[in-house]
Amino acid sequence: MLAYVTLGSNNKEQALEFYDAVLGELGGQRVYANDRLQFYATGPGQPMIGIGGPYDGEAATVGNGVMPALSCKDRDMVDRAYKKALELGGTCEGEPGERMPTFYGAYFRDPDGNKLCAMYRMP
Repeated sequence: MLAYVTLGSNNKEQALEFYDAVLGELGGQRVYANDRLQFYATGPGQPMIGIGGPYDGEAATVGNGVMPALSCKDRDMVDRAYKKALELGGTCEGEPGERMPTFYGAYFRDPDGNKLCAMYRMP
C-alpha cells in the first residue's frame, strides 16, 4: 500500500552517507533522484524512502508522531541496522528487543532527528 515516504534533511550529504549505510544493511540502494530528493528502495516496484529538503524550501523539521518502520528479514538484520545507525551518529530511541510475541524492533533517530524503527515481524 505504501509507495514512498520522504524524510527532510538540512544536511543532505550527511544524510545520504547515513542512509547509504543504514539502508544498505537492509538491501536498500539509491534508485532515483531529482534536484531535491534521493530515493532508496530494495528493488523495482518496492516502497521507497526519499531523503532531502522540503518542497517549500524552508528548513526541515522533525514531524512529531512520524516514524517510518523499516522491514527486516530477521532479528539479526534489525540489530545490524540499529548498530549501523548509532555508529553513524544516530541516537537510540529504544534498543533492539521483542516488543510483543510477533514483533522484534529497534528505534533510532537519524542525525537530523527523524525517528525510524527497524522491525522484524516474527511468524
